[in-house]
Amino acid sequence: MARKDIKMKVKCAWEGVKRQEMRNIMEFAKGYRKFLSIAKTEREAIAEIKKIAEEKGFLPREKVKKVRKGSKIYWINREKCMALAVIGGNVMDGLNIVAAHVDSPRLDLKQKPVYEDKDACVALFKTHYYGGIKKYQWVNIPLAIHGRIIRKDGSVLDIVVGESDDDPVFTITDLLPHLARETQNKRTLPEGVKGEELNVLIGHVPSDDEDEKERVKTRILELLNEKYGIVEEDFVSAEIEVVPAGKARDVGFDKSMIGGYGQDDRICAYTSAMAIMDVKNPIRTCVVFLFDKEEIGSESNTSAQSSFIEDVIADIIDMSVGGGDYLTLRRVFTKSAAISADVNAAVNPNYKDVHELMNAAKIGHGIVITKFTGRGGKYSANDAHAEYVGKIRKLFNDHGIAWQVGELGKVDIGGGGTVAKYLARYNMDIIDCGPSLISMHSPFEITSKVDLYHSYLAYRTFLEKFK
Repeated sequence: MARKDIKMKVKCAWEGVKRQEMRNIMEFAKGYRKFLSIAKTEREAIAEIKKIAEEKGFLPREKVKKVRKGSKIYWINREKCMALAVIGGNVMDGLNIVAAHVDSPRLDLKQKPVYEDKDACVALFKTHYYGGIKKYQWVNIPLAIHGRIIRKDGSVLDIVVGESDDDPVFTITDLLPHLARETQNKRTLPEGVKGEELNVLIGHVPSDDEDEKERVKTRILELLNEKYGIVEEDFVSAEIEVVPAGKARDVGFDKSMIGGYGQDDRICAYTSAMAIMDVKNPIRTCVVFLFDKEEIGSESNTSAQSSFIEDVIADIIDMSVGGGDYLTLRRVFTKSAAISADVNAAVNPNYKDVHELMNAAKIGHGIVITKFTGRGGKYSANDAHAEYVGKIRKLFNDHGIAWQVGELGKVDIGGGGTVAKYLARYNMDIIDCGPSLISMHSPFEITSKVDLYHSYLAYRTFLEKFK
């Protein structure tokens, strides 16, 4: 073997990109950037993917009685969780599965959110943050409000405020430096902004009724009633999310990167969904799952820990060969292979000391193979077997997929979890593979367009050709 072939080579995925491939990368990024700008909640992500899937010939499960090779079906669970399947070979030989999640860190409104601060003469929303955020990143930026309200008569109202040029935006106020010396400046960074200080500024003009005790709050409630037909009690049966306002943007003079909110993990949700929509003649039946609630430990009935995965696979078995009993389901799971499509942390040029650079991912170097997750001594991890890693590595090499390996920070500093361990419980092989991000979990995450494209290629290749 030649000396040049002994050492592992990981090169920038932009190197050697031909003109047509560059056009493909940039065109794919346009679609993703549009999706990212629209899909700022899990409901919006599922609705947008459903729309695209139906345009690509996928049918809802209710309209499918029997399947054959090439059949395209989707399932939706409570508008927050989804599965898409393309029928390939005999389902009893196992499935190829890619699982991502569509929820992202954010601020949720409390059930009684509206209040007035008389000393400041303003009205505000109280919030409860969701997932792992750095609270100080959410102050003094334009915010939008997305969500669903169930009115007292049972009618449904979906709202988006803060995204149109004609809309107002909202914000969380912060202290000016001159007044922060004796308060914020003496706090630790995580406590620089406390959870109960994440209150969203929503109005200022008082009601015309001079006898009203909370005139600014009253005026806000009057406006909401006039425009949306809601009353204060309707917030009890609402899911309102506060997210960064504005569209995803190209980043850099060369427009090589995308910046925007929610790329963890909607970049994997989008690429895996586009991958299964584009598969042709898959060797095995393939399924993409898009789960909710990953950011808070995959709890609840729309998460990877729910029975949704069992329900969908049993349904596929029943439509394909009949039955779908417990033993058959378990045998299919055991023969299946999966990718947990989730992001990794790219080397941050301003904070390189948190990474073990030899085993850290870099943007622009392709999809990241993450053999194990967890924290410290691999606690709460999925740790893929060497045999399975070898198959994935060979698959990517054989089909020209740009890939690298990575861990999420230094051993005793980093760590994190994905849905992988929950699918591993079904005795299927699974590994984490996804692009790397800079500024993960922030209101403006950064990814490379070439990594976006190679993630799509990797998921499509796995769904179509893995056996």
